[in-house]
Amino acid sequence: MNQTKANEKKKMSGMARGYLILLLLVAVSWGIFKIMSPSNFGSASAMLNYFQASLIASTGAVGFYFVMVMGMFDFSIGANIMLSAIVGCVFATKFNLGYFGLIAGCIITGAIVGLLNGFFYVKLRIPSMIVTTGLALIYESIANYIGGGVEQTLPANLRAFGQMPGDIILAVIAFIIAFLLLNYTKIGTYTYAIGSNEFVAKNMGIDVNKYKVLAFVVSGAFFGLMAILTISYGSSMVAVTGMASMSRNFVPTMGCFFGLAFKKYGMPLPAIIIGEFVINIIFFGFIALGAPTAIQDVITGFALLLIITLTTKAVKGEIVK
Repeated sequence: MNQTKANEKKKMSGMARGYLILLLLVAVSWGIFKIMSPSNFGSASAMLNYFQASLIASTGAVGFYFVMVMGMFDFSIGANIMLSAIVGCVFATKFNLGYFGLIAGCIITGAIVGLLNGFFYVKLRIPSMIVTTGLALIYESIANYIGGGVEQTLPANLRAFGQMPGDIILAVIAFIIAFLLLNYTKIGTYTYAIGSNEFVAKNMGIDVNKYKVLAFVVSGAFFGLMAILTISYGSSMVAVTGMASMSRNFVPTMGCFFGLAFKKYGMPLPAIIIGEFVINIIFFGFIALGAPTAIQDVITGFALLLIITLTTKAVKGEIVK
């Protein structure tokens, strides 16, 4: 009994420390750019806009965490979002299904893409990076075919998820579902077990391949939700080819790095949400300074690598997948 209380107290202490570090990162990021550009950065209304923008990537990142915590990766994120958004838009407009077509089209397409990623990964037995890179090219081609090479525009009357409170409601629903899946289902339990030690998980009788596929399906469905927010916020989506969609991989992936870094504090999902907010503060900070895009990317990359390095402490003997 006393041991249980001690463990709970230790866990709460760890979570408090994790939240303190994250809030400090928010404050420091805001403070640096506010000092450098006091007139056009960091007002209360601007910070709300930064947070709203961060919710888009956070919605996909909380699902992608199920894949990354197992030590797998996905290079088809951008292609998934693009394809899902185009399919959802087509269902909503050309098939006159409205919001039902948008939501169902995006989520189902995202889940199917995740299923294909997981299926080919476990069947081909080659690294997930290689599998998803090859599949991304196929998804881009399919999106281009469905879109007919024309930009798909979501009508103004179907963009409720691109502004408050629609975007916040959808994001909160996604966060709650991710939290419940991770903490109260077999998927979450086995995800952590496989991520910790796949060999031991197999010996425990866990169908590792099944849950790897399920992880990709869950991740894909959440990227479908991200696609809803993306096309609603931007109002349109155009298909690209030649791996150009990979530019959309960066932000959700960096958010997941925050989740992995703060997993030791028992708060991966909150870390992803706040981490994406930090990323957006840095991004909009450089915009306020008028920095060239190339410089923004370089400095942002170094800043985020530094953040992850400082917040992640390697454990002796631990093997990183």
